[in-house]
Amino acid sequence: MTVITKPFSFARALTCSKCGESYPLHALNTFATCCEKPLVVSYNYSNAFHKKLLPGRQLNMWRYSEMLPVTKEKNIVSLGEGMTPIFTLQKMADRYGYADLVMKDESGNPTGSFKARGLSMAISKAKEFGVTRCIIPTAGNAGGAMAAYCAKAGIECTVVMPRHTPTIFKQECDLYGAELILIDGLINDCGKKVAALNADGSYFDVSTLKEPYRIEGKKTMGYEIAEQLNWQLPDVIIYPAGGGTGLIGIWKAFKEMQEMGWIEGPLPKMIAVQSTMCAPILHALKDNVNWKNNFTPQATLANGLAVPYPFGMDMMLQVINESAGTAIAISEEEIVDGVKEIARTEGLLISPEGGATWKALLHLTATNFIQPADKVLLLNTGTGYKYLDNI
Repeated sequence: MTVITKPFSFARALTCSKCGESYPLHALNTFATCCEKPLVVSYNYSNAFHKKLLPGRQLNMWRYSEMLPVTKEKNIVSLGEGMTPIFTLQKMADRYGYADLVMKDESGNPTGSFKARGLSMAISKAKEFGVTRCIIPTAGNAGGAMAAYCAKAGIECTVVMPRHTPTIFKQECDLYGAELILIDGLINDCGKKVAALNADGSYFDVSTLKEPYRIEGKKTMGYEIAEQLNWQLPDVIIYPAGGGTGLIGIWKAFKEMQEMGWIEGPLPKMIAVQSTMCAPILHALKDNVNWKNNFTPQATLANGLAVPYPFGMDMMLQVINESAGTAIAISEEEIVDGVKEIARTEGLLISPEGGATWKALLHLTATNFIQPADKVLLLNTGTGYKYLDNI
């Protein structure tokens, strides 16, 4: 196997996701102060990086190093994240009459979820900038992932987590040597605690989309989906969206590949799936101005979906609208049923978030938003083994 020995980056700037104002790439930035919105990494597209160069490269997300923001190989903090399998759900497809049904399964990532991608990238950039302390609010998986990568990098780690989070997520952080702070409430309450602890700016705050690097790790799911499906994208991608970094990142990857000429044709409809206990995207689609006042968020057994006031809401709505997609909320009972049905039919023990995507497919088929002939990809964000107490 050929290994990339000197990865380099075509990253050129950080830009405001709303107005496009540029921020310096080689300084540690968090969010765009011009509009109080997320920053994104922009790239110089070059014929020097072509998909024909990929065969033989390392089988993890760093195979796409030219389109990632880490500039020096020595700063990469990796535990082997990425290049997760896409499974054909043939038995489920046959049972319900779908022509082409697959699942991108992120459970094999380090620490058992897709959060490994974003945290590998963020901690790699933290190392590149000489950061010594990181802090994160989390619903569970992101905290464990950051603790692992900080341990690898030798960076001090503080995780702020809801007290009701299943014990395994707390134990995970402790085993990696992180300082764990428990809060009564949801991840937004944890975010307030992080802001208070970091009032003096002594930490690098790795909150979702309040720094520009996690999205770059998450977008590699989009590159992998295209590559693994031989550059023929599905018609529909059903994604369980909490903070929305992955939804936004996958779409960003598709746009970048279009610019480089790697893919052609229409892009998939992007479906954001949430829990009925906490469905801000659904409310924002109906009323983008007053959505924060129109629902009362509650905890859900799908921990990753309990993000009441996502910082990247505007970006998620843009993805949904550009892709002609939609959002849907699934009940707690259906989420558990989805996990059990896939486990018993396909032998995959997926996360509750992944179970929600299956039930979303059935609902959207019943309303004719999705056709049985469509090529559909479900995104399972993590292993179900960490959720056994929930389900």
